Amino acid sequence: MSEDDAVTVSFADIEAARERLEDPSVVKQTPIERSTSLEAMTGASKVLLKFEHLQWTGSFKPRGAYNKITRCLEDGDLDRVVAASAGNHAQGVALAATKLGVESTIVMPKTAPQTKIDATRGYGATVKLVGQDFQEATRYARDLAAESDAEFVHAFDDPAIVAGQGTLGLEMYEDFPEVDTVVVPIGGGGLISGIATAFAELSPETRIIGVQAAGAATVADSLDKGAPQTLESVDTIADGIATGGISDLTLSIIERHVDDVVTVTNGEIADAVLVLMERAKQLVEGAGAAAVAAIRSDALEVDGERVIPLLCGGNLDMTMLRAILIHALTHREQILRLRVHIDDRPGKMAELSSVIAEHSANIQTVRHDRALEDLDVGEAYLIFQVETSGAEHAKHIIESITDHGYEVEIVNRASADTSSTGG
Repeated sequence: MSEDDAVTVSFADIEAARERLEDPSVVKQTPIERSTSLEAMTGASKVLLKFEHLQWTGSFKPRGAYNKITRCLEDGDLDRVVAASAGNHAQGVALAATKLGVESTIVMPKTAPQTKIDATRGYGATVKLVGQDFQEATRYARDLAAESDAEFVHAFDDPAIVAGQGTLGLEMYEDFPEVDTVVVPIGGGGLISGIATAFAELSPETRIIGVQAAGAATVADSLDKGAPQTLESVDTIADGIATGGISDLTLSIIERHVDDVVTVTNGEIADAVLVLMERAKQLVEGAGAAAVAAIRSDALEVDGERVIPLLCGGNLDMTMLRAILIHALTHREQILRLRVHIDDRPGKMAELSSVIAEHSANIQTVRHDRALEDLDVGEAYLIFQVETSGAEHAKHIIESITDHGYEVEIVNRASADTSSTGG
């Protein structure tokens, strides 16, 4: 890819997009708020959270969608648009199209969260559920647009979309021009491409860091090979950045203007969702929490820096929230699963329950397990699920069980270093 070919979105394009986004009922200026808790956790001198999850539709997506559809209307008649999305782009296109008097059909994967499907319909779109992932939905949507002579609105592979998302970069700079590092989640790369283009003009010394979910990471491989790489399948709780691929357009901008791209695990994302609920009092989806996961991880050093992590989406399905909370609390040992080896005689469950109760821990469930090859006749395991206040509380409970002569193992995780035995 030549240098000239790579210049496809300019700062002037972003400024023009901002003029189109003057209607505050489509895009509003979202707040920015300091987090002293995250400063203490990361060593950053200042952490300012950009609350874009409070945008209309719960994400940044109306910025690009409205800019794209408005430009199409400026160029001529437009009756209908078609898009493919796992959720947030769907809502952005639906809202923008409805505001501009254009019909919209959104193709979503069958795996899309029901809340995002319902919200997309609520913004006025016709929704079709096709395929198991974003790639399948996109192929169908492209064919549908061609057959019906509709305008296809891509989630990220479009200069007008990138320019619209870049208006968020203008806003972030105006919020805090002294920022050292901006951290942006990456799915297809449209968001970070727009933001990076804006900062390249306004503050080229600001470091731009991209974050991908480990189970949907394609940027590093694409940069190494010099061409966009696509995953056959993705595995992440952050459905908003689960595109499984980027484009020539976004890759070229990332190459020019993004300083580094890091990855975070599902566990790190889940913990970031919980931290944001506890410390910032904000409910953010996995994609939105990825930037906070990054600054709390070993992959990104922000010690002494002034940092803006972008909370880009807040459309968290309640089923996913439950799964995230269980995972995060289990990781912290606030939900503790213990397997205790016992002689299978009356009174053992009562004795162990009493030991746990002495520590004011709540037993959620308990069961016997007798049908295992490593158990002799007359032996069993008791499996307790216990609520604790954290790892230190859990440690005291385990020590007490061990002191009463029982072998006990933590079975929250399979790693060998989580076990404690005695007897």
